[in-house]
Amino acid sequence: MPRRAPLRRPDLRGAARLVTDATTGLTDLVEALHARIGHAPGFGTPPADGRTGGVSGVVYRSIRGATRLVGGSLDALLGLLAPALPPDDTATSAEREAIVAALNGVLGDYLAATANPLATPMAFRCGGRPLPPEREALAAAVPQAGPHLLVLIHGLCMNDLQWQRDGHDHGAELARTRGWTPVYLHYNSGLHVSINGRLLARGLEQLVGQWPRPLERLALLGHSMGGLVARSAVHQASAAGLAWPARLDHLVCLGTPHHGAPLERAGHGIDQLLGAAPYAAPFARLGKLRSAGITDLRHGLLLDEDWVGRDRFARGTDRRQPVPLPAGVRCGAIAASLGRQDGDLKARLLGDGLVPLDSALGRHADPARTLAFAADRQWVCHGTGHMGLLSSAEVAARLRRWLG
Repeated sequence: MPRRAPLRRPDLRGAARLVTDATTGLTDLVEALHARIGHAPGFGTPPADGRTGGVSGVVYRSIRGATRLVGGSLDALLGLLAPALPPDDTATSAEREAIVAALNGVLGDYLAATANPLATPMAFRCGGRPLPPEREALAAAVPQAGPHLLVLIHGLCMNDLQWQRDGHDHGAELARTRGWTPVYLHYNSGLHVSINGRLLARGLEQLVGQWPRPLERLALLGHSMGGLVARSAVHQASAAGLAWPARLDHLVCLGTPHHGAPLERAGHGIDQLLGAAPYAAPFARLGKLRSAGITDLRHGLLLDEDWVGRDRFARGTDRRQPVPLPAGVRCGAIAASLGRQDGDLKARLLGDGLVPLDSALGRHADPARTLAFAADRQWVCHGTGHMGLLSSAEVAARLRRWLG
């Protein structure tokens, strides 16, 4: 990957739309705060829609109208300039990929809903380039394709290039030592896990069906949210009667929050506190900008039934449907721990810094929710953080053993 690359055509237009949307949203926030202040306790109830009346209302409506007009004009201008910009398939820098991936993690559902060019479409990639779906073209794009296919699925706010960390890539290591052919999933991590799981299930059906060599083994390796997406894909593919789950030999999760992550639960608590304070309530909107993918991490949601028809920001307990590990598949869970040994206080309190040990290993107080990882397929990497799982030599050795 080149270190620097010019902006692509969709980048400028996507950024322009995002700035327009942000300006309009900020105007809405200020007006809602104005409405709250204008209706102090004991002097009436503020309007439910957060709008003001009179001259103030005219001013705020004028600002929103002018912002949309300017945004539309800028979008049209960038459309005229598009022929002078680099084409959409220009090789881009790792820095750009990381920025777009983070933006998708935080606002990905909004980007997709507004058809913003910055929204990341799901694709299988090698070396940062999408793989073609047809057998002949796929054979040309992956000349080293073998009978053992390994699909690596990144986590929240990340991209497929970030499997390489500190000079190490688990996919490349397993290709060199165990003969797996690595293919990397690139996806919008701000969408609901169940949506990405469904897209992955369909994509794997096509990829497996068009694989250039007779396929003997299939493995899925997911880091963080990627493990949830993998489990959702297997469950939905099996329910839909797709063929590829019958080829699946291994499912390995690295630091996956199977039962949720405390950081998102803390964010949900802050939303509730802000919403309950009279003058701070408008600022609760800022917390509600975070994506559906992030809020799915509160409890580790995998299915549409876990969120359809529900307010994802509403107060409530864990009501997700239990999804067991797939039968007949060798499933493994690797957790990281900041502590140096079992029972370490740091390990109990912090886990890997983002995901607690119990969540990463699938343990739960409710037996129906406990994931039945075999004893020899659970392992804790001590003295390592959440991101360190991607570059740990100990993790690499464990993967070589399990996928040997």
